[in-house]
Amino acid sequence: MKLAVNVDHVATLRQARGTPYPDPVEAARLAEAAGAHGITVHLRGDRRHIQEEDVARLRARVAGKLNVEMAATDEMVEIALRHRPDQVSLVPERPEEVTTEGGLDLTRHRGRVEEAARRLAGAGIAVSLFLDPDPRQVEIAAALPRELVGGFEINTDAYTRAATPGGDEGAELEKVRRAAREGAAAGLHVYARHGLTTANVGPVAATHEIEELNIGHALVSRAVLVGMTEAVREMLRAMGGGQPELLGG
Repeated sequence: MKLAVNVDHVATLRQARGTPYPDPVEAARLAEAAGAHGITVHLRGDRRHIQEEDVARLRARVAGKLNVEMAATDEMVEIALRHRPDQVSLVPERPEEVTTEGGLDLTRHRGRVEEAARRLAGAGIAVSLFLDPDPRQVEIAAALPRELVGGFEINTDAYTRAATPGGDEGAELEKVRRAAREGAAAGLHVYARHGLTTANVGPVAATHEIEELNIGHALVSRAVLVGMTEAVREMLRAMGGGQPELLGG
């Protein structure tokens, strides 16, 4: 199981005051040095945190996999083609959302997604899709040409929210695991993210079909208190079956 650290919210803190610090590129360096396999950022249309210049600098500095999340728009595809990250994860995006609210709806937007994937894959960029653990969405993703879409990322939001009074955490975890099994059986690389913390990551990390977790908000929040190096090490211990750390949701 690999960990990719999302450094978006390092940039959120920077943008709050319009200063050059804290630097998401420096945070990425520390995360990799602490054991992260790669770095993820979400370049949004409104540029609320990560900027295109950050993507350019990360491309030059990240030693492992650089994964850029973005909407399947012409503007974003052109940016990806300029900077050539190792992977692009296509996500839905609404300007008014605080964070990504759900997976892509491939029943409605398959054509747009496939066209974006065709352009990206043609430039040698691996393409992943952010999907809810919905069998129909996984089925459509599996039917796309493998040379265009090589993987998908399971939205674990419902699982992480179910760990509350009245929530059925087991049922939501089984949805995640079923999506992982079906995707892997179809030959897709399987990743997961959203709402994962040291307190709830263990069962997801134990799902052997899932190759990589992308974790940002909880990890950066912990890094504010203990530093990026220790926050990454805590998460890696939790992913590896260690005792949950103090971090909550």
